[in-house]
Amino acid sequence: MINFFAILLIIFIGILLLVLKKRSFKKLINKRNIYSINLNKNNKFSSNKNSFLYNHEEKKYSVFYKNSQRNKMISLFQGNTENKLKALKIAEELADKSTLPILRKGLRDISPEVVEISAFLIRKFK
Repeated sequence: MINFFAILLIIFIGILLLVLKKRSFKKLINKRNIYSINLNKNNKFSSNKNSFLYNHEEKKYSVFYKNSQRNKMISLFQGNTENKLKALKIAEELADKSTLPILRKGLRDISPEVVEISAFLIRKFK
């Protein structure tokens, strides 16, 4: 009977070690992704409307950074036109499909600038 419990305890400890090791490995990967943002010097902080990096370059951000920027973008989009333009800049920076709901709302906005930028950003996903 003691051997049975010893075997169960060893199996439980082994499973626990595997789960904890997997979590620490994921944290290590996310920390590395924070510092590995690749930007071209030509496209960095460019005011040109054609400087979006959707199809030819992918930026690598951590999941935490993306979620915080996405939440900031959603809250900014509920404000005035200036805040909506800031939210669209964040959508340009993230350049992933999670920004599509905000871009679709931008298409229905009353401001022509917001509609134009939203249409341009959505066009990059095709």
